[in-house]
Amino acid sequence: MARMDGNLELTSPAFEEGGMIPAKYTCDGDRSLSPPLTISGVPEAAKSLVLIMDDPDIPEEKKKEFGIDSFDHWTLFNIPPETSEIPEGKNVGTLGATSTGEQSYTGPCPPPEYEPHEHRYIFKLFALRDTLTLQPGATKQEVLNSLKPSVIAETKLIGRYSRK
Repeated sequence: MARMDGNLELTSPAFEEGGMIPAKYTCDGDRSLSPPLTISGVPEAAKSLVLIMDDPDIPEEKKKEFGIDSFDHWTLFNIPPETSEIPEGKNVGTLGATSTGEQSYTGPCPPPEYEPHEHRYIFKLFALRDTLTLQPGATKQEVLNSLKPSVIAETKLIGRYSRK
């Protein structure tokens, strides 16, 4: 499939930009089932893609307790640049680690005992002029540190979720 130069875009048939992530992709459904994602506008010069999903709205006390500024739900790197979709429940490329150290997708699960009850989940997609020389299970921070000099395009998709 030919790639067109254009604006890198990340969308999902499961939810709109800024919309609610369906419960089936969360701890109220199947916490390991990732939503389907669609990728378009990958620059011709891209050699790989990176996808990171995190939650910046975790409780302040958890940020302090664990020394983090967000909870990392999904890290994929070295995704082939011709990838136009990441199917529901699938991983493409190399899996990095979540904040719990697992190499998987971990769905939204905002703790109901803390405000805000609704959290934002930010899916960030990067097009790189190189592939990353990281091992499977690399952390989000290791991926971000490695990709910085190689980013040629980036975009994001934001979904929201609140526990039932």
